[in-house]
Amino acid sequence: MDTMISLILLIAALAPACSDIPADEPLVLPLWPGKAAGDFGTIGPERIRDPSDSPTKDAKWLTNVTTPTITVFRAPKRKNTGTAMIVCPGGGYWNLAWDLEGEEVAAWLNSIGITGIVLKYRVPRRPGQTVELPAPGPLLDAQRAVSLVRSKAKEWDIDPARIGMVGFSAGGHLVLPTAGSFDKRAYEPIDDIDKVSCRPDFVVPCYSGYLITKDMGVLAPHIRIPAGMCPVMLVHATDDPVSDAENSAVMYLALKKAGVTTEVHIFAKGGHGFGVRKSPCDGWKDECITWLKSIGMLRTRR
Repeated sequence: MDTMISLILLIAALAPACSDIPADEPLVLPLWPGKAAGDFGTIGPERIRDPSDSPTKDAKWLTNVTTPTITVFRAPKRKNTGTAMIVCPGGGYWNLAWDLEGEEVAAWLNSIGITGIVLKYRVPRRPGQTVELPAPGPLLDAQRAVSLVRSKAKEWDIDPARIGMVGFSAGGHLVLPTAGSFDKRAYEPIDDIDKVSCRPDFVVPCYSGYLITKDMGVLAPHIRIPAGMCPVMLVHATDDPVSDAENSAVMYLALKKAGVTTEVHIFAKGGHGFGVRKSPCDGWKDECITWLKSIGMLRTRR
């Protein structure tokens, strides 16, 4: 009897901790039923780059992606708000900072009750694609990802009207053309998933590049801001040595002029590639939570 009572007490003590365990182990799904739409070129096998051959030593860099996927990290059931965010890691469209700007971001989102869905989009750039011409394959992957997630909303216990995106560096750039091209899918529909809207409900681009022309001050011609574009919150650091903060400043002004609900946070220091790690820009996470609540995209379920 004493043993049974001890067991019951142990289970009761563990219950609060268990309630914070994610609803499921991460689920990995391919984006496309076969070969990715619009792909070309000969790419080597997918791999994690060796630290000796990586852009930085503080991240796990993934490259040679020809089979795009989404990895779904569901929010703990007790905390689940019904909001979901597709996470787009950066890497200049050459690589993906898989842990720094992917898995770690999803873990943070889970901690605030949001389902984090890491998008593994096509990298590196295919032959003939340059910095001046952002790679089109990732846009197709991103549009498909939004439609796929929305098609699974009921199954994954998320609100189909609260599916957003957060991206970093090149991934931050990617979420803006995705938000700005919802009215014009970049590929011919291939199945019922493509009948589902590819419009994100909000986007959060962090330290994005490729948004302005080389001489700066002018929005890049490939950036569209159509009527009905979703709310946008931009994040940058003034001392970013990779993508100038003017990218976010010019984007903000263009969005404001177009009547899009928008907000910008440009910190004095923080550099580039801070993700959700501790940095002088750490406050962006709290600002993001406040902003999501202000636009009705983050609320506690009753």
